[in-house]
Amino acid sequence: MPFTTNRRHFTLGLLAGACGSRAAAATAFDPDQFERLTLAVGAHTVTVRAYTGLATVARPVEAAYQALDLYVPEAYFHGGSVGRYTAATAPIFLPNAVGGYLPARPATPDGRPGRGPGGMPPSPTAGPSALAVALSRGLVVAAPGARGRTLRGPDGRWTGKAPAAIVDLKAAVRWLRHNAGRLPGNPERIVANGTSAGGALSALLGASGNGEDYEAELQALGAAPARDDVFAVSAYCPITNLENADGAYEWQFHGLAEHRQGRLGDEQLALSAQLRGDFIAYVNATGLRDAAGELLRLDAQGEGTLLAHVRALLLASAQRARDGGQDLSGLPWLRIDAGRVTGIDFAGYVRAIGRLKGVPAFDGLALETGENSLFGDARTDARHFTAFASDHSRVPRAALADMLTVRQMNPMAQLADARTRPARHWRIRHGSADRDTSLAVPALLAAAARERSAAVDLAFPWDRPHGGDYDLDDLFAWIDAAVAAG
Repeated sequence: MPFTTNRRHFTLGLLAGACGSRAAAATAFDPDQFERLTLAVGAHTVTVRAYTGLATVARPVEAAYQALDLYVPEAYFHGGSVGRYTAATAPIFLPNAVGGYLPARPATPDGRPGRGPGGMPPSPTAGPSALAVALSRGLVVAAPGARGRTLRGPDGRWTGKAPAAIVDLKAAVRWLRHNAGRLPGNPERIVANGTSAGGALSALLGASGNGEDYEAELQALGAAPARDDVFAVSAYCPITNLENADGAYEWQFHGLAEHRQGRLGDEQLALSAQLRGDFIAYVNATGLRDAAGELLRLDAQGEGTLLAHVRALLLASAQRARDGGQDLSGLPWLRIDAGRVTGIDFAGYVRAIGRLKGVPAFDGLALETGENSLFGDARTDARHFTAFASDHSRVPRAALADMLTVRQMNPMAQLADARTRPARHWRIRHGSADRDTSLAVPALLAAAARERSAAVDLAFPWDRPHGGDYDLDDLFAWIDAAVAAG
């Protein structure tokens, strides 16, 4: 039967209880305000209804970013189906367009990045955008905007510093749940997707469902009265676990002096050794395990089960590449016997891809990185977010971000909080040629999600640099399987 709503019942509901709040009224959905679009996806076309500029909070700080665009297959308004889904069963694809923790307006189905400074550009591909593919396969698409670290109000105050971006994504999820029954799609099957910083935010959204750390900000903005947990996470190359990412980077790239901006001096090499040691201690304190249940640990030389786990993921990736026809014979650090990839010289692999960043990679001692800018506040453009960088800072009287803000931005901390409701399904991809963060970061994220009983699909796609949305057929097959598994 066609998708319909009961306007009188909904209106009366708004007048009673929590749904009678100003936030509920301001974030209500009008199903009659739309534009029809026809999208070409390969040899097929799909007609959708586009609802754009939907406010997700009652009291926005940056209205252009605290909004989402909603795209719904036209068939769902006429009792039809698309692929395996109907109006009642369709998952809701939630792709953010954030890159570099910069502000991003909602992504669009034509493949353009978010319509504002800082939208994450898609990886070079001849195929359609993830949004268009999602719609062609019957998913409803809710593309949220998010504030970012460079936004500044007329009064000179910064308006998009941490935790603004994750709060905005949570508000979008609450909006979707609040309007359940007024729009097609199953709000119990929301799938978050993002790349780089957007991948980190997708992971953070999946880790922090209904987390108490964000309630004050959501209430202040007038977010809809609803839950904000999601069903599944797709995270491409997530730049996350920032307070431990400097150490993870030195664990992987320790000993390499050349990088994109020059060469490490003696002081930086000494800092590298200290950060590496701190990371080893951090790993050994987590108590996390790999998919086989083995404790992830490192010895003083950086060897151990975590390194073995990362090696195994690289070997599996290399084998898939070889089975797919790629010639790997010219890689001296890779051992192939009788058609099987049997070994990898990890140090040789690291030398081959090369170091990209200096020391520290994320919490810059001169407050020069995007991550320093992320952790600023309304009056401060950039702050340190680790005790290590604060102790070695080159900026007189440099501020240190408060512990709550740092925790609000780390999915590892949220997954360790028993009060959160994490996503049940996780898909994490980090290219083997990606040098923006350490391979240990996604490996530990996956382990932390498994610790909360999530089903996790982690892989290091062979020779992929930093980017995302490059394997859309596989991504949406995974989503279909996750939805079928429930």
